[in-house]
Amino acid sequence: MSNFWTVVGFTARNKMRTKSFIVTTLIISLIISIGVNLPFIIDRFSGDGAGDGPTVIGYVEGQAPQVTGPLGAYYERLGDDADLQLAAFADEQALRDAIAEGAIRGYLTFEGQGGTFPEVTYKAESLGGGATASLMPALQTIRNDLILEESGLTAEQRAALIEPVALNTTQISTETGAETEGGETGPSGLALGFVYVTIILLFMGIFITSQLIATEVTAEKSSRVMEILVTSVAPLTQMFGKIFGMFLVGTMQIATFVLVVIVNASLPHNQEMLSGFNINLSELDPMMYVYAIIFYFGGYFLYATLFAAVGSIVSRTEELAQALTPVTILSMAGFYIGIFGMSAPGSTLIKVASFIPFFTPFAMFLRVGLTEPAAWEIALGIGILLASIFVFGWLSAKIYRTGVLMYGKRPSWKEIRKAMKAYKI
Repeated sequence: MSNFWTVVGFTARNKMRTKSFIVTTLIISLIISIGVNLPFIIDRFSGDGAGDGPTVIGYVEGQAPQVTGPLGAYYERLGDDADLQLAAFADEQALRDAIAEGAIRGYLTFEGQGGTFPEVTYKAESLGGGATASLMPALQTIRNDLILEESGLTAEQRAALIEPVALNTTQISTETGAETEGGETGPSGLALGFVYVTIILLFMGIFITSQLIATEVTAEKSSRVMEILVTSVAPLTQMFGKIFGMFLVGTMQIATFVLVVIVNASLPHNQEMLSGFNINLSELDPMMYVYAIIFYFGGYFLYATLFAAVGSIVSRTEELAQALTPVTILSMAGFYIGIFGMSAPGSTLIKVASFIPFFTPFAMFLRVGLTEPAAWEIALGIGILLASIFVFGWLSAKIYRTGVLMYGKRPSWKEIRKAMKAYKI
C-alpha cells in the first residue's frame, strides 16, 4: 500500500510541476476570465459611447413627428435603463457632421410619411453596437399603438390587446404526484444550467485527465523509464497509482477553473448583471450534487482504466492518438448525447444510453437533473456503471501488466493474449 501512495504522490507532484500543465491551466483560466467578463469588455471598448451613457441617435427635426415624438418618450420612460437617446438636428447634412464629430452614433430618416407609419432607415458609419436591436422593438411598439389608435378601440381595450400573455410552467412527477412551479429563472431553469455545466466539467475531467494518463504511460515506455519502474513497483500498483494521482490533478485543475468563474462572477459589474437572473443554488435538490459527484467519479475511473490500458500497449507517443481513437470516440459520443439530449431528456435514445456504461455518466445525470426517472432506474444505471468499472478495471490491469513489457510495433489482441499466457497473467 505504501508503494501505491508513493506512486500517487509522485504522479501528482510530477504533473503539477510541469511547465505544460502550469501554462495550460493559466491559459484556460485566462480564457475563462475573458469569457465571463466579455459582456463588460465589449461594453467598455465597443466605441459607441457605452459606459458613459446611452447611445445618441439623431433625426431631422419636424420629420415624422408621429414616430419621433413617441420614440423619444419611449426611451425617456425607461430612464436609467435606456440604451438610446434621440437628438433633433436641422437637416441631414447636420446629422452627417454630428457623426463625423462623434456627437451621435447614427440617425434615422423617414419616407412615405403620408401613411400610418413611414418607412424608417437607420444610417451610420458602423451598423454594429446594438442600435438596430434596440430600435426594432421600440418602433414595433409605436407602430402597434398608431394602428390601435385608428381602430376606434378604447384605451382599456388597446391596453388589454397588447398585454403579453402570462404562461406559467410547472414540472410534475407522475410517480410521486409532486409539482414544482418555475419559469425561466425558477428551479427547472436552474437545473438545466447546472446539468449543462456539470456535463462539460465531467467531459473535461474524463477526456483531458485520462489523456494525460495514457500520455504519461506511453512516454515512460518510449524513454525506457518503465523498465526501471517495474523492478521496484508492481505494474498493477503503477496503473492504479497513476489513475488516482491523475484524478487528484484533474480535480484540482477543474476546481481551479470553477474558482476562477466564481471570482470573476463576483466582480461588481458582473454581480449587477447576474442579479437579474435571480440565481439561487439553494433551490437545487441536494441530491443533484450527490449524483454529480457519483457520475463524475464513475465516469472518470471507467475511462481512466481504458486509457491506461491503451497507453500501455503503445511504445511511441506518435502512435498514441491513433490507438486512443476508439475510446476517444466513446467519450465524445457520451458528451454529445448529454449536450444535445438536453432538448429531449425523456427520449428513448437518452433512456437507452443511460444504461450503457460508457454513456451512463452523461445520459443518466441528464435524466436525473431534467426528468423524474424511477429510483430503480437510477440504481440500475449506477450499478451497471460500477460493475463496468470493476470488469474493465480487471481487464485493463491484465493488459497493462502485459503491455508495459512489450516493445516494438503496437501488438495485436492475439499477441497480447499470447503474452498473458506466457506471463501467466
